[in-house]
Amino acid sequence: MTPELGIIEGFFGRPYSWDERADMVRALGPAGYGFYLYAPKADGHLRRRWREPYADADLQSLAAFAAVCRETGVRFGVGLSPYELFLAFDAPAKAALAAKLAQLDSLGLDDLGVFFDDMKGDLPELAERQVEIVHWIAERTSASRLIACPSYYTDDPVLDRVFGQRPANYLEDLGKGLDPRIELMWTGEEVCAREFSPGHLARVAEQMGRKPFLWDNYPVNDGPRMSRHLHLRAFTGRPASVAPHIAAHGINTASQAVLSRIPALSLVESYRDGDHYQYLAAFRRAARAVLGSELADGVERTLLLLEDTGRDGLNDEQKTRLRARFEAFDHPAAREILAWLDGLFATGEELQTQ
Repeated sequence: MTPELGIIEGFFGRPYSWDERADMVRALGPAGYGFYLYAPKADGHLRRRWREPYADADLQSLAAFAAVCRETGVRFGVGLSPYELFLAFDAPAKAALAAKLAQLDSLGLDDLGVFFDDMKGDLPELAERQVEIVHWIAERTSASRLIACPSYYTDDPVLDRVFGQRPANYLEDLGKGLDPRIELMWTGEEVCAREFSPGHLARVAEQMGRKPFLWDNYPVNDGPRMSRHLHLRAFTGRPASVAPHIAAHGINTASQAVLSRIPALSLVESYRDGDHYQYLAAFRRAARAVLGSELADGVERTLLLLEDTGRDGLNDEQKTRLRARFEAFDHPAAREILAWLDGLFATGEELQTQ
């Protein structure tokens, strides 16, 4: 059994270009990825500046990408993070929100994400206020699916340290208050979960009153620590046995759009093969499919340097050898590796949960 799989563009730092998004959908849609949630942290019109309308040119670009998704049979969605709206959900805020929803509806949304992450949350009535907002949106959006991300979307105590202590019974109250048709996201036992287990997911489903919609923070590599490394290995720690316990499985992809396809393809194999899944063989098949045999071999031979040592741990000789190896290829993935070596994907301290 394979759950609904999808792509979440939800990372910090330089977002994808429109061509990169379209190419990813065309590559991964036929492989089994059925939705794309556009939610880059760099798009201020979805986050701190959510009250500001999109310019016509930006809206046209979004509409063109939505058309690519429809042509490929992939659900198109947008993740809206109305920053601290729950602090003052008054008439002006509602008017601004209605205007933003109208703009997004003009794109022909299949999915709308309402994300309350990355903002202060230590309020005793947090769940009640968020339920009110999500239900208000549900009555007005034309999207056929609404997906909410809680402020506390993991058991990881790092959220409490950064955004304030989570209210008692927050997840239970949110789940009880929300219409059961509304999905709830979850990243696991940690922000970047090492693994998901059926037992953990069953416990979370009981708290939420519904199966969790996984926001899987792999192969994402944003922030001051992770952006120094390329996340290329095949998925592990996501056994096929979790499928009955989740509503869907979305992966937050890496800053490198083409290289992200390697682990993405391996997840399809993991669910398909179940107990017979072998992560190294899956990596090799996916790398060859994305890169071609020769470049795939070069990436595998340098995997320890690219993924484990990382850019800051490389000495000058290693950087020179890597540059010479990948400059020999006229391939977008090789260019991503070279740009990473040059520090073009580095992101700073705006990500607080590392």
